[in-house]
Amino acid sequence: MNKIGNKINDARKRKGLTQEELAEASKVNLRTIQRIENNENEPRGKTLLLICNALNINIENLLDSKKENNTNYSIGLHLSVLSMFIIPLGNILIPLIIWVTQKDKINHLKPIGANLLNFQVLWSAVTYLSLILFIVAHIFHITNSFLNFKFLIFFWLISNLINIILPILFAIKTSQGKTHGLYPNILKLIK
Repeated sequence: MNKIGNKINDARKRKGLTQEELAEASKVNLRTIQRIENNENEPRGKTLLLICNALNINIENLLDSKKENNTNYSIGLHLSVLSMFIIPLGNILIPLIIWVTQKDKINHLKPIGANLLNFQVLWSAVTYLSLILFIVAHIFHITNSFLNFKFLIFFWLISNLINIILPILFAIKTSQGKTHGLYPNILKLIK
């Protein structure tokens, strides 16, 4: 696990700055910079903000160093979509529970979960609305080729096949190191 001091050290070196130059640019005492980079002290509040501004880095990236690197949660998040075959709307509920409880503890889980949940909400809306549309058409004896039984079965099979293949495919990609933007990003309800 990378500590904040190590990340600051790496960012400073990438910018080609010495500790003295960072201290001057950030208006933070040189000895404080040295202690932070040696992981003797952890910067907080204003000190952290000043250093991040001087290095032009995002505070969240530094604080992610406290998060655990565990791709098993990301893989499990993708595969939890398959719970839809056991629990109604399990493709949303189970990933949502995992995401809410672990997004601040596991690296990369927050964007992966938001991307996955946005897709699952859209997928569920389209799939279940098609079922409702078919039921209404059947009740009122609307005979339209778009609303016939064969089309509905075909649509449901293709839709469910897509929602089986994508989570498995994305779980495999996640295990290979790809972590962002796997599902189509059509709807952004969750960020």
